[in-house]
Amino acid sequence: MATSEKQNETQVLEGKIFAVLSYISIFCIIPLIFKKENNFVLSHAKQGLVLFVAEVAVFVISVIIEIIFRPFIFVLGILSLWGMIEALRGQYVKLPLISDIADKITL
Repeated sequence: MATSEKQNETQVLEGKIFAVLSYISIFCIIPLIFKKENNFVLSHAKQGLVLFVAEVAVFVISVIIEIIFRPFIFVLGILSLWGMIEALRGQYVKLPLISDIADKITL
């Protein structure tokens, strides 16, 4: 096994819990603070941050326009669940639309 593969596998094993935590609402900040050097966690944390901001925005807008934005909240929940499952499997995931925005975030 190559050194980079072993290092990547170690990052995945050490970061699974933090990667899952990335998709749970405001808790996405914890991995961004404590596991910033782990590429696996950072990838999931950025997507979790984008999802969290989107959830807050949709929630605020749905208070004003109640019925229209409820499906968006459901879709964001599904994307969060998908991210958690892939993080538990130790896989990188590119969530539709979310990963494009997350890739532009620099920390």
